[in-house]
Amino acid sequence: MDPLHLSQRLGRWSAGRGPLRVLLAARLRALIDDGDLPAGVLLPPDRALAAALAVGRGTVVAAYDQLSVEGRVVRRQGSGTRVAGRAVEEPRPTTDAPTFLHLVEPRDGVILLACAAPDAPPPELVDAYGRVGPALAALRGDIGYHPLGLPVLRRAVADRFTRRGTPTSVDQVMVTTGGQQALSLLARALLRPGDRVVVEAPTYSGALEAFRDQAAVPVGLPVGLAGFEAAVRARPALAYVVPVFHNPTGSVLSALRRRRLADVAAAAGVPLVEDEALVDLAFPGADPPPVDQGDRVITTGSLSKVVWAGLRVGWVRAPAALITRLARLRAVHDLGGNVPAQLVAADLLPTLEPLRARQAALREAAHDHLRAELAAHLPTWHAPPVPGGQTLWIGLPHGDAASFAQTALRHGVAVLPGASLGGPADHLRVHFVFPPDVLSEAVRRLAAAWRAYDPPAERVSPAPGIAV
Repeated sequence: MDPLHLSQRLGRWSAGRGPLRVLLAARLRALIDDGDLPAGVLLPPDRALAAALAVGRGTVVAAYDQLSVEGRVVRRQGSGTRVAGRAVEEPRPTTDAPTFLHLVEPRDGVILLACAAPDAPPPELVDAYGRVGPALAALRGDIGYHPLGLPVLRRAVADRFTRRGTPTSVDQVMVTTGGQQALSLLARALLRPGDRVVVEAPTYSGALEAFRDQAAVPVGLPVGLAGFEAAVRARPALAYVVPVFHNPTGSVLSALRRRRLADVAAAAGVPLVEDEALVDLAFPGADPPPVDQGDRVITTGSLSKVVWAGLRVGWVRAPAALITRLARLRAVHDLGGNVPAQLVAADLLPTLEPLRARQAALREAAHDHLRAELAAHLPTWHAPPVPGGQTLWIGLPHGDAASFAQTALRHGVAVLPGASLGGPADHLRVHFVFPPDVLSEAVRRLAAAWRAYDPPAERVSPAPGIAV
C-alpha cells in the first residue's frame, strides 16, 4: 500500500491522549478490525510511513510491533508487514496469534489445552432449564431488554456477595454476557488511549486484550502486585488483579494482602478491579477466606468456569454510579443478555454448592493425573501443584514456549505461551479440565513434540505490549 494513501485513510490519528505509537497502533487496529485494511494487504515500510506521517521511524516500528503481538499484522524480515488473516499466504506463528485464535479458527483433531473451560454442560444446568419454563411463560409486560440484567438475577448475585461476607445491594450489580464483557465494558468506561494499567505479569490474556483494545498500556508487576505502592504514585488509570487461583499461576492472595491492595488503591484514587472468575474453583478443603472489600474495589465474576462457558452469564459489582454508567455504555451495543439464560443462572446461584463440590473433586483428580503424566513423560519440565483453578504454569528447561507451541500444534495439541500472557518466554500454560484419557493423550503428543523440538538460536522475548 502506498504510504501517502494510508496516511490519508488514517485521518486525524494523532488527535488524542497518549504516546504517538499508542495512538497510531489504535488507529491502524481500528482500520484492520473494521475491514478497511483487509487480510493480506502489504503495509508501507517503516521509514516510508514515518515520512508520510511526519513522525520518527521508531513510532511506526513500535506501532507495527504492538499489532504483531496482537495478531493483527505479520512481520517478516525481507517481506515486510502484512495484515494478518486467512488471506496471508504464510502461516501465522503462534506468537502472533490473537488470544482466542483457536476458538475463532479451530483445527480438527487438535487437543485444545490453551483455552480452559468445562467442555460440556453439567446436568444441573440442563435441569435448571427445565425448571425455569413456567417462569418464562409467565412473563408479561417485559420486552426482554435489560441492559443492567434481569432483576431476579441481579438480586441473586447481590445475595451471593452478601452470603460471602460483602453486603451488596441490587443497584451495585450489573449482569453481563460473561466475564469478558464485564472487563471490556470496564475498559471502555475507565480507559483512554495512552492510559497506563497496572497488571500482574503474567495475567489473564483476555484482560490484556480488553485494555489494549482501548489503546491503553499495560504495566506489569510480579504476581500479587508486588511493588504496587510505588506503581500507583505514577497515577495509573486502572489496576487489575486476579486474587484467587490466579490465571495462569494458580496462586492465591492472602486476605491481608487483598485488603492492603484495596487500601493503597483507594488512597491513591486508582480503580482496582478484582477478577473473581475462578473463585469457585478451589480443590476440596482449599477454599480461600472471603474478603469484604466494600466499595473500594470493582469485582467481576462469571459462571463460565464453575458451570459452563456456553451459559454466557457474568457480572460486575461496583458503586451504583459506575454500574449506571456501564449500563449506558452497554445499551449502545447490546440491549441486554439472554433472558432464559439469566433465569437459569438465578435458579442455580443459590444452590451452586453441590455442583461446585463435585467439580472440585474431579478437577483435583485431573490436576494430579496431569502432573503425574508430565512427571513420567516430560520429567525435565517444572509443573508446580496448585490449590485450585484449572491451569498449570509450566517452566521449560530450555528454548522458549512460543516456538515450542508451534511444534506442539504440528503434533496436534495447542498450548498457550507465557509471552502471550505477559509472562516469561520459558513458560507455558496448560489446563487440566479434560478427562484423564484426553490428558494422557495430550501429554503423549507433547512428549513427541518435545523430542522433535529444535529451539531457535534466540529466545523469543515476552510480549512488548506490557511494560515492566
